[in-house]
Amino acid sequence: MALTFRLDPPGGPHLREGVLALWTDVSNAGGSVGFVPPVTVEDIRPEWLKHLAAMTEGRTRLLVGYDEEGAVAATAFLAFNTHRLMTHWLWLYTVMVHPRHHGKGYGRELLAAAEDAARGFEGIRAIRLTCRGGEGLERFYASCGYKEVGRVPDAIRVAPGDERDDITMLLPLG
Repeated sequence: MALTFRLDPPGGPHLREGVLALWTDVSNAGGSVGFVPPVTVEDIRPEWLKHLAAMTEGRTRLLVGYDEEGAVAATAFLAFNTHRLMTHWLWLYTVMVHPRHHGKGYGRELLAAAEDAARGFEGIRAIRLTCRGGEGLERFYASCGYKEVGRVPDAIRVAPGDERDDITMLLPLG
């Protein structure tokens, strides 16, 4: 069954706890979403609060995919670029699908929903994202239409002696 996507869903405890649980579970499963396992909800909460502040200020929008039970199963944050010469593209951050849903095509659905959302924003002509090398993520994003446009070798230190490339991907919107 497909996910149901909602841009800017209503806030509250269901959303907050759902996103925090998702982010924690994805991180602890080894997902490249800003943390290295093991993490707890309390480790994630300060980052959620930063995202929430950006959403409140209108700088970031939240896209949520709900599963058939109404649980938060996927998220992506769409952050508008505030530099006056770069407002024609936005960043896609913290792209997550719950590990129990891997292999169902939900990642592709999430990226398609993010693309649809971005196309609905006036003046947006591209989506940029970064991903951690060494995970094969750039191949997944490429299969969804993104092109690698930059790579900084060893820019992400997952652990001492484990440095990964920071890869920038771009999806032109037309």
